[in-house]
Amino acid sequence: MPFTIQKTDAEWQAILQAKGAEAVAYQVTRHAATERPFTGKYEAHRGDGSYHCICCDAKLFDADTKFNAHCGWPSFSQAVPGSISEITDRSLGMARVETVCAQCGAHLGHVFDDGPAPTGLRYCMNSASLNYTPT
Repeated sequence: MPFTIQKTDAEWQAILQAKGAEAVAYQVTRHAATERPFTGKYEAHRGDGSYHCICCDAKLFDADTKFNAHCGWPSFSQAVPGSISEITDRSLGMARVETVCAQCGAHLGHVFDDGPAPTGLRYCMNSASLNYTPT
C-alpha cells in the first residue's frame, strides 16, 4: 500500500527520537508491535484536544470520541475521516482489522465492532503511536 509520506527506518527513528517518543514507539509504529495493556500514557488520559500520528503529525482522532473501553489501550469511537487505512491482519491465527495512518503507514492498533453508538466501533490504539495536542 503506497503512502504519501515515505522515510527510511533511520529517518523514522530520528524523527521519533527528536519528538521524545516512548522507547517502544519505533517498534509499534514501524513493525506493528503492541505495547503492554494499561501501560500507555494515553490509556487513562482525558482532556479537550486531538490525537495525532506520532510519526507524521496527521490528525487521527478528536478527544471527544475517546472512551474508556476497559481494555488497557486508548479507545476511540470515530476516526477523523480519511485519516486511517485498514488492513486485514491474520498474524495471530484470526482475522482482525489493523489500523495504520493513511499518510505514513504507521501501525496504530486495531478496530473492532464492539464500540458505543452511534458508530459501534472501537479503535483500540497504542499510546506509543499517538501524540496529544490540547485545545
